[in-house]
Amino acid sequence: MERLRKQLDGLIDRLANSDEFHSKLEDIKSVYPFSEYEYIISHLLAAQKLTLDEYYELRDGYIDRNLYLYLFEISAPRGFGEVWAHGHLKQLVPSLQRPNKKLDKEYSGQYDFFLSLNIRIEVKASRAVDSEVDEPLYIKALASDSKRPFDMNFQQIKPACCDVFVWLAAWRDTIRYWVIPSYDVENNPYYSKGQHLGNVGEGQLHLNQENIAKFNKYLCKSTELEKAIKEAFKKEKKLRSGA
Repeated sequence: MERLRKQLDGLIDRLANSDEFHSKLEDIKSVYPFSEYEYIISHLLAAQKLTLDEYYELRDGYIDRNLYLYLFEISAPRGFGEVWAHGHLKQLVPSLQRPNKKLDKEYSGQYDFFLSLNIRIEVKASRAVDSEVDEPLYIKALASDSKRPFDMNFQQIKPACCDVFVWLAAWRDTIRYWVIPSYDVENNPYYSKGQHLGNVGEGQLHLNQENIAKFNKYLCKSTELEKAIKEAFKKEKKLRSGA
């Protein structure tokens, strides 16, 4: 949004009455679908200070930079963390199965997906937002190249209940995926055990601008998730056996 506003401010300066126009913007009231940005663009077009081709370029650039902004408009945590994240991952890896007692006699809701070779998978999802701004999520949503501080908290992590973790994180312009053996999560220095008093075997892990690069070795392309899950499972078995 900051980039779009800078672009529009530069275009407003083309107007003969640019100072007066800026003053009027302070009194503009936005009611969907009429907004401050619609007001600016319509005036620039009418004044022939913005061509139709420039408008298309402006529009397409904004869309490309905000492909996943709609994910920040999902207000319910479960709507994002479960409904969207699980559905999105299932689309990318169709071979994933919803667990049940036929596939796993011990199953009672401990993990989210089951993959052949007896791989139990837990999915966690988060969104990158400016941690120093008190605004709705879609306002403080960050682009992947932003230098602003963020804190993505992956909660209710239970390493003993799954073999592989798949973490998804959304930015305005991209989605990133990490595939991590359960052992590596449990023994990671950023993993905090005991998220809630009395919850044995459950913890949380914060990803932020200070430590996110330390997890780069677990990053995975969306097209290679199934392969990465199977490789992480093999590593998990070796780590747990002490081999």
